[in-house]
Parts: sequence; C-alpha cells; structure tokens
Amino acid sequence: MTGPAVEGARRAAYLRGSRAEAICAVWLRLQGYRILERRFRSAVGEVDLIVRRGGLLAFVEVKSRPTLDLAVQSVTPRQRRRVVRAAEAYLAANPVLAGLDIRFDLMAVAPWRRPRHLRAAWSADAD
Repeated sequence: MTGPAVEGARRAAYLRGSRAEAICAVWLRLQGYRILERRFRSAVGEVDLIVRRGGLLAFVEVKSRPTLDLAVQSVTPRQRRRVVRAAEAYLAANPVLAGLDIRFDLMAVAPWRRPRHLRAAWSADAD
C-alpha cells in the first residue's frame, strides 16, 4: 500500500522520532554527556545517538510511544543487533574511542513525561 496517506504517516513518524531524539539529546547533555553523533548511519545499521561522558561511550536507541512502557517494550532483538553492528562500524571508523567502556542504552519518550534513560539496556552479545 502506497500513496499520500502512507507518505503522510511516514513523515509524521519521522518528525516524532526527530523530536524524541532532540529531547533525549538535551536531556543527556544536562546529565553531563557530550553528543558525538546523531542519527549515525552505516551500511550495517544505525544508532540514534552516540554520547560520551568521561571514559564511557554509549550507543543510545531512542523510542517514542504513547507510554513509556510501550516505548521500552518496542525494542526488538533485531533492532538491538542493528545498533550493535552500527556501533562496531563506528568504533572501526574511530579507533581512538575503542579503549572506552561501551554501553548500549535505551531512552524512552512519551508525551508529557520525562524521558526514561535505561542504562546498559542490553549487551553486545545478548541476542
């Protein structure tokens, strides 16, 4: 199914995701993180936010849903693997960062709620 309605829905989802990522980027900066990348894309996957605080490098998946619980539950094993592969590509392209502690985080966003930051939401070998 294609057409204007589908394109409109895709655009709305894209804008919702962009807003959620911007909210999370601000939230993380307020928590002392430095934003290294937003919407990092490679041939093997993508990462919404790549952030650093001291000796820690976090690859952050951002999910926006009507409730925080739905946002947390919406991350599939396939998406986690995509983030891990993209993180590996990022580290290969930025070997100076390879010595840092690596973490995979999830940030859940819902309307009129403070973002929920789940640190170490999964590990590279979890799936």
